[in-house]
Amino acid sequence: MTSTLIVGEPAPEFTLPDANGRDVSLADFRGQRVIVYFYPKASTPGCTTQACDFRDNLAAFTSEGFAVLGISPDAPAALERFTNKQELTFPLLSDEDHRVAEAYGAWGEKKNYGKTYEGLIRSTVVVDAAGNVELAQHNVRAKGHVAKLRRDLKLD
Repeated sequence: MTSTLIVGEPAPEFTLPDANGRDVSLADFRGQRVIVYFYPKASTPGCTTQACDFRDNLAAFTSEGFAVLGISPDAPAALERFTNKQELTFPLLSDEDHRVAEAYGAWGEKKNYGKTYEGLIRSTVVVDAAGNVELAQHNVRAKGHVAKLRRDLKLD
């Protein structure tokens, strides 16, 4: 069951393991804005493009008071390989049972090459400093998404 997020409502809390197996919680970032982006699979072309785009814009987001968290259904070991290979400088979190993706409306029916299946819907949710949903975008494109997000947040 996929949930629908409402701007201004509390963002679903979560604690997930990072690439090193350490637990990271949304509550750890209270007091700052957090970009939580959901991507289907580490080390695939679109997900690599998107992760590197966030990496390359991280300093600009940080200077505006944002933290960035990437979440996928990958196991921590796959996230560790992806982080190291792409020199990613923000946490990637493992949501193997996709319960967090479901809570954020980022898991549901997808169509690809004529097949319908359940899977991760590339999505980005911005959580404000108080822990509420500030912005929710679903079915985003990997390429160009960070630039669009910056425009939507009025950072450019």
